[in-house]
Amino acid sequence: MILGPKIYGLVLAGGKSTRMGKDKGLIPYHGMPQRDYLYNLLGRVCEKTFMSIRPEQQGEFSDDIETVVDENTYKGPYNGLLSAHLQHPDAAWLVLACDLPLMDLLALQELIAARDPNKIATSFAQKEDPLPEPLCAIWEPKAFEESIFFLESGNGTCPRKYLINSDVKLVFPDNPNVLLNANSEEEYKEAIVKLAVE
Repeated sequence: MILGPKIYGLVLAGGKSTRMGKDKGLIPYHGMPQRDYLYNLLGRVCEKTFMSIRPEQQGEFSDDIETVVDENTYKGPYNGLLSAHLQHPDAAWLVLACDLPLMDLLALQELIAARDPNKIATSFAQKEDPLPEPLCAIWEPKAFEESIFFLESGNGTCPRKYLINSDVKLVFPDNPNVLLNANSEEEYKEAIVKLAVE
């Protein structure tokens, strides 16, 4: 029996990827665009899954991929997070950034098994730097309601800052490599090397 609100999956694929110089969601680490790979992974553990996108990306997806189009009310990753919440306010969201090339099914199962719906969020973190990873976390519905207040109070637009100052359950994945963010060419090369030895 699932405790707490149902979990929907969300792949954040609407970023501009300026540091990488190309769309991070389209990099084929696993023989397909990474955003599709993560969408499929989330589909195996979540009740429903959505791709968070900018309005101009709508023509890039087939009909079998459900999308949430950014409403552009908020800045940064919160744009996608809150656009999804406003469409399905009763769901918790397992959120993944599209730049996590080493994310796998076991890690997602681990995060869901550790979920505490009484907390604002259940978030992966690295042991050596135990800060919540907001774009690799399960956000409960009340987290979004509080986030809107956080944003409107002039606290900035950083989801991590919000989680650091909230009641969050941290989970340290068995394989810390799943949290590798590939945001630059150097990190892309590091990810390719690690994928080759896994």
